[in-house]
Amino acid sequence: MRGVTIGPVETSLSPGRGYGTAAYERTLDELVDLGASWVSITPFGRLWSLDSTEILLDFEAPAGENREAVGLAVDQAHERGLRVLLVPHIWVETEGWRGEIDPGDERSWQEYIDSYERFLLFWADVAAEHGADMLSIGVECKSWSGRFWPRWSSMIAEVRERTGALLTYSANWDEAIDVAFWPLVDLIGINAFYPLADGVDGSYREGARRVVGEVQGVAATFDMPVLFVEVGYTTRPAAAIRPWEWPDDMVGVRVDEAEQARAYRAVLGEYSGPRWLAGIMIWRVYADPDDVSQEATWGFSPRLKRAEDELREAFAWTWGADPEPMW
Repeated sequence: MRGVTIGPVETSLSPGRGYGTAAYERTLDELVDLGASWVSITPFGRLWSLDSTEILLDFEAPAGENREAVGLAVDQAHERGLRVLLVPHIWVETEGWRGEIDPGDERSWQEYIDSYERFLLFWADVAAEHGADMLSIGVECKSWSGRFWPRWSSMIAEVRERTGALLTYSANWDEAIDVAFWPLVDLIGINAFYPLADGVDGSYREGARRVVGEVQGVAATFDMPVLFVEVGYTTRPAAAIRPWEWPDDMVGVRVDEAEQARAYRAVLGEYSGPRWLAGIMIWRVYADPDDVSQEATWGFSPRLKRAEDELREAFAWTWGADPEPMW
């Protein structure tokens, strides 16, 4: 799986630029030219705060419009021979990371999980209607992926009933070993924002090699293949030391294309080798290739940067997980 995540554009504010539009089709064409074989699509649900219990479906647009747009986006990718991973995300409106969601008491947790199940099944139905090839049943649910086994089990069973897509889950990089329900899905999914070095003089290649060794242990423990659902680096110095950090609150951020390219060169060289690693999804480009409003120049997008050349070269290699040639 040589994949790239395509992020949404808030279509209610920017009509004609989001999923399912002509602009999005240009992004797909660029990714085909890059050598990608998969794309990831990431519709969001809205949660007001980390202790809220209701997930709303109208993040980018009203729920019905968003559903139609995402379904069309899946169809447009398939028309170009691309396979599609659908990854419904949770966006916390106020400050906080989704991995720290905590409604509080047992009753509130059950209310939250009820709402989450409705959210997940909404997108499972879209995956079924449009033949999405894979569905992630969650993203960074670190505060509850290791418990509530009966609820996870029933939700996953219901998703299986509704769609024939492969199933994964997008664990945070420091969460994967603690997820309770890996045997119920098809691939171990990891958002692989692993630190590759402790300081600016550290070797990213050695860091990527350490990651491979660590994740190989997870794959062996559960006897399952692994997919890196998100791999990405911002375009700034020390990009791979704390790659999950978004520089919005930093002062004097300097654009550094060489550093982003160095990080990609290191991980692509190591991540393309193991047979147990099914592939990677690069984080990320956007639904309108010409829309620069979604992130600053020092953001994650590799488009039209030196990192794009690294991806183009690596996507053309033979990877360890590729099928054996047939003679």
